[in-house]
Amino acid sequence: MTFPSLAFPPTLIVVHPREKRSKCTVECLRHRPGFEFRTFPVTPIPDLRNYVQLSMLGPELSDADAEKGLLVLDGTWRLAERMAPFFEKVPPRSLPPWQTAYPRSSKNFPDPHGGLATIEAIFAAYRALGRDTAGLLDDYHWRDEFLKLNALT
Repeated sequence: MTFPSLAFPPTLIVVHPREKRSKCTVECLRHRPGFEFRTFPVTPIPDLRNYVQLSMLGPELSDADAEKGLLVLDGTWRLAERMAPFFEKVPPRSLPPWQTAYPRSSKNFPDPHGGLATIEAIFAAYRALGRDTAGLLDDYHWRDEFLKLNALT
């Protein structure tokens, strides 16, 4: 892995191969410095000792995580659950409460309470860690609604 000159490792986004790129909210980050994309399964698994994994479980992100990289699993909730065991050694970190603007449409499986679109979760994590969020939501279709729902406009 090559690291840009940041105070923390790049955000690693692992995308499930069944995730539709046309619906992927983080596609716009693919060529942005500070982000690396890998397709699941990732082989070999990179050194993730200085990373935390965004998750619905675990303690909230804190100042103690400020210099760590973020591991983000991108896919439907069911696909992300299938990827998680491969990264069980990466400590999970949750986010403080945020409201999603992403319209859910699954008729088969309920979304977890408090679930966010991947780009929303990255934005929330960057805010929690004091990282620059400029431009993160520029290409997010539901940006204005997301910012409004979370009292950021």
